[in-house]
Amino acid sequence: MASRDIPLDEVQWHHPELADSMQGIHSNSVLFYFAQSPFFDNTSNNAVVANQAMFSSAMYQYITTREAFEGRLKTMSGVEFIVAEQPAQMAPGTGTGVWVIRKQTRRKRPGDDDEITVHATYYVVGYNIYMAPTFASILSFRLATITDSLRKCFPAADEVRKWSPAQGHSYKALPAPSNARERQLASKEATPAPAPEGQAKKPAHSGTLDARLAEQSFMIQMQYGGEYMDENPITGKPGEFHLSSTGRKERPRTRPPTLNPLTTNLKTPVAAKPSDKKDGTKEAKTPKTPNSGISKPKRKKTKTGLTPGATPS
Repeated sequence: MASRDIPLDEVQWHHPELADSMQGIHSNSVLFYFAQSPFFDNTSNNAVVANQAMFSSAMYQYITTREAFEGRLKTMSGVEFIVAEQPAQMAPGTGTGVWVIRKQTRRKRPGDDDEITVHATYYVVGYNIYMAPTFASILSFRLATITDSLRKCFPAADEVRKWSPAQGHSYKALPAPSNARERQLASKEATPAPAPEGQAKKPAHSGTLDARLAEQSFMIQMQYGGEYMDENPITGKPGEFHLSSTGRKERPRTRPPTLNPLTTNLKTPVAAKPSDKKDGTKEAKTPKTPNSGISKPKRKKTKTGLTPGATPS
């Protein structure tokens, strides 16, 4: 017998010796086999009819077959155990061998059908008897499971969260999986595989390196963004390839700004100094060259009226 401290919906009861003495579990023995389990109520109408049949020969006919036994129970009011479902085939070695027994209360109503109130349901599988849990117990168990999971979730979330004045709230990265099977799983399409345990960790200055790489990539895009490897892409199928136009117009390339030609003429006119003559005429002067560092001696002008061949004094 099971202890009363254990809930009945967690009890599995069986008695193979008793079943063998009844020539196995069949239609005429299933209710009497169930009557020996801790799920049975000794104050039920089943116990009353069975006790009367043991001491009265007139009542013995009601316990010979299950149909006669249940027919007698239907004439009485009170708590009873009846077979609600039976196997499709009850021959030895056939069918599922699952019997469904219900505990219910029957109330007689004159001129109307009996009022039936179901209290519990039991299953007889082979030699084992189980009690089906009630909806309230199932709901209570699920709520307890959810509450326990939530109770473990919040402390775990607090452990991975950290706060700093510079970054505010942040979360720590999860450690690498320690299960060897998870590390050996191959990655499927669009399904990330767990990272290997021996993967090198990123250095502390990875943020600076990422910023530099992003800047370099942006500069390359600005400089070579309009260039493509295939000016005329190949289309078609194997054996019938064709060169097609991309439909893109070549972007005009920016040319470097052109500079004015360098002046190579060194003889540039130099502005003449204003003369002291009153008539306002200017005397033309020979421009000086940059390489003339030594001044030439000035020649004296000849006076008019000198004889030819005479040299000026």
